[in-house]
Amino acid sequence: MAARENFSRKREAIYNAVHASKVHPTAEWVYEALKPEYPDLSLGTVYRNLKKFCKSGKLHSVGVINGQERFDADTTKHSHFVCGTCGRVLDVFEPLVSAETLAGIERKYALRIFSEDIIFNGTCPDCQEKPKAE
Repeated sequence: MAARENFSRKREAIYNAVHASKVHPTAEWVYEALKPEYPDLSLGTVYRNLKKFCKSGKLHSVGVINGQERFDADTTKHSHFVCGTCGRVLDVFEPLVSAETLAGIERKYALRIFSEDIIFNGTCPDCQEKPKAE
């Protein structure tokens, strides 16, 4: 019974770490954040639970950025911006695709669309302000 309790506390801690973060964390980030409080936590446990949360709809995978999958606790409809310089991920809450546009895409390509994920790539304001190395 005690092992089940520990698992539940770890699972809750993993979810809460992502939910409290605004950086769209990686599994490694979550692992490093929780390791001091949960010394027996494994990176595999973090990965498995993040995947379960995504499958259940509690979290969303932003995708692989700079070789690491990033996660988002905000599951409302929105897009993301990825800085190609520093790898920062920002939320974009502007409505981008109308229902009419989606219906037109479905008709044109004989598709059935369930959701859309839009990612913008560019340079964030902080990186734009940094002087370029020559």
